[in-house]
Amino acid sequence: MARSLLGLHTMLVAAVACLAAGGAVAQSAHPDFTGLWTNYRSGAAAPGRGFNAGPQPSYNPEARAKVEQYQRVTTGTNHSPGAYCVGTGMPGSMLGSGGYPMEIMQRNEQINITYEAHGEMRRIYFGARVADPKDVFPERNGYSIGHWEGDTLVIETDHLVEQVDQRTAHSADARIVERYRLVTEEGGKKVIAATLTMTDPTFLTEPFTTEKKWQEVPNGRLMNYECTEPTWLDVLDGLFSEDAKRDHQK
Repeated sequence: MARSLLGLHTMLVAAVACLAAGGAVAQSAHPDFTGLWTNYRSGAAAPGRGFNAGPQPSYNPEARAKVEQYQRVTTGTNHSPGAYCVGTGMPGSMLGSGGYPMEIMQRNEQINITYEAHGEMRRIYFGARVADPKDVFPERNGYSIGHWEGDTLVIETDHLVEQVDQRTAHSADARIVERYRLVTEEGGKKVIAATLTMTDPTFLTEPFTTEKKWQEVPNGRLMNYECTEPTWLDVLDGLFSEDAKRDHQK
């Protein structure tokens, strides 16, 4: 009896080990983008935006008029989304974020991307984590759903809001598809190479496509981005100054 129980125990341990191994294989079936990534540098070149500027979006007359109006009222001023602690939104957050790095945290059911600029966050959902479309509210970064095509991560984003205040303006009807691949270059440098295609029947006369690359920052970390901190420090200096004046008048 004891030997039978011992044999059963051994079989159970082996089964658990196989399941664990199978889980590990399942989790590693796709590339792992987890880590800190900064704009791609080619060789010894200075930091760049990491994306191919290429052709500009092809706007229809109504959209171009909106973009030109925005540029007319803001050019030469300090007015911009960033000046008011508003994140860039898609696709600008993916294409640039002012040259700041991004951090990716990857799980099977969800990928989180945090851009250092403004602490802007994107969440990409898979499978059961995908919400019913009627429960999703439009926002500047939209709502993103991911799936895998072999080693390529495909992200589809909609539920956007109209934006004329970023480099790649779009309407609320825009739809963005990103395709991410993980490659290793000479010297073992890990690189994310991506293409982005935006379709927008309200703003664009044809789809807009561009490319973007990031390189890994081994053991890197994001810094906190406190947009309002300089303003707060100015206010605090003013309060201390007023307090000092009151002390002097006593």
